Amino acid sequence: QVQLVESGGGLVQSGGSLRLSCVASGSIFAINTMAWYRQAPGKQRELMATIDSSGGADTADSVKGRFTISRGNAKNTVYLQMNSLKPEDTAVYYCNADLVPYTDYGFHSYWGQGIQVTVSS
Repeated sequence: QVQLVESGGGLVQSGGSLRLSCVASGSIFAINTMAWYRQAPGKQRELMATIDSSGGADTADSVKGRFTISRGNAKNTVYLQMNSLKPEDTAVYYCNADLVPYTDYGFHSYWGQGIQVTVSS
């Protein structure tokens, strides 16, 4: 069984920083791209940043320069460093991974349970 578990969320004042972490565990053969999404109340889930297995990263224009995605040395961990946070960054943040489990063929998309980030003004 594969699990993605996020941590590091919480309440922060405007202008502050948070670092989200996500660890993928279980029967995993390979992990390709990992990503962070967020979903604010009443809005659709939106892609924030992606990083592939080689470290190639991309960040949404709306958070470029403030958010940085990175990958741990073990490649099963992904981080999202969020600086200069604004109240509009308040959302549930989700980790996503395209991976091959030992129990199946091909890449499949897995999601974490989500973690709340609240930025107060």
